[in-house]
Amino acid sequence: MGVVEGRGPSLVDVAVLAGVSTQTVSRVSMGLDNVRPATRDRVLAAMAQLGYAPNTAARALRYGSFRTIGMIAHGLARTGESRTIEAVTEAARDEGYTVTLIDVENPSSDVVSAAATRLSHQAIDGLVIVRAETVTPDTLALPSRLPVVVSDSRFVGHHPAVGADQVDGARRATQHLLDLGHRTVHHVRGPAGSAPAQLREESWRATLQAAGRPVPDVVPGDWTAASGYEAGRRMAHDPEVTAVFCANDEMAAGVLRALHEAGRAVPGDVSVVGFDDILLAEYLWPPLTTVVQDFGQIGRRLVARLLSEVRAGGAGAGTAVDPDDDEGDLHEVVPVELKVRQSTAPPRG
Repeated sequence: MGVVEGRGPSLVDVAVLAGVSTQTVSRVSMGLDNVRPATRDRVLAAMAQLGYAPNTAARALRYGSFRTIGMIAHGLARTGESRTIEAVTEAARDEGYTVTLIDVENPSSDVVSAAATRLSHQAIDGLVIVRAETVTPDTLALPSRLPVVVSDSRFVGHHPAVGADQVDGARRATQHLLDLGHRTVHHVRGPAGSAPAQLREESWRATLQAAGRPVPDVVPGDWTAASGYEAGRRMAHDPEVTAVFCANDEMAAGVLRALHEAGRAVPGDVSVVGFDDILLAEYLWPPLTTVVQDFGQIGRRLVARLLSEVRAGGAGAGTAVDPDDDEGDLHEVVPVELKVRQSTAPPRG
């Protein structure tokens, strides 16, 4: 049986060519996992041979869903963003959803709002915004009734939000160095426009103040190893610097190199702590003590929150959430932990 003259290939045509049921073809086209690998390969080969493309509009009418999640992100080369995107994509795939991503160069309110509107016209069921940065809940305009979750704790009370406990992570890093006996802790912060960088700096400062310790001037950075290297060069010849908390692991790697080049041993002369626990952290020399963010858990919770909104018919989407309503508490903070390795030790003497 071939394709009927005058029309494109249909789901039935694919099923006949692959020797399977139309239900199996439908499951494969939706990316569901309950299909044997050999059968999936046969269906995909038949789709390719016939040039079949699933009709997303018809599928949405039939199943009440496009089985697609929109995602807005920026700074894809950065560890936090790339790992969050990877985690969301994997969690969506496990639920039988695909992801349509828009990378915005400038994460201003107007640009993010425009990207959300653009995605809403591309047959999505809901939207994940990764790291809103300079966008605020009051300035972000989203399509009405579009289910949205945000990986940013500032959006609690406005949209469902999931994020790592930035405050506790920075507190743990700073307190660890104080508990080792260091008089104070210097800080290499992230870029000024970053909400996580701001939260980590504020927590570092508050921890020092609560302990009655002096608060050194912040050393600026921009998340890159190069900025960490420059920060390390600035601090390397200051004997008062015995402990450094870097706002991410890439900058910590740069600090390690600068200290090594200046002849200051880590952790003998200076202890260094990072944030994120990137894959290379335990293979740096010395292996880096760092705050571990569970990006996999963040991605799973973002998708679970979004699909809960989608299945509820988008109730509450596009409108403010009442933060005093226990049933409407849509903010989740994912715990962090401190992974102690060989880059920290008590100060000499």
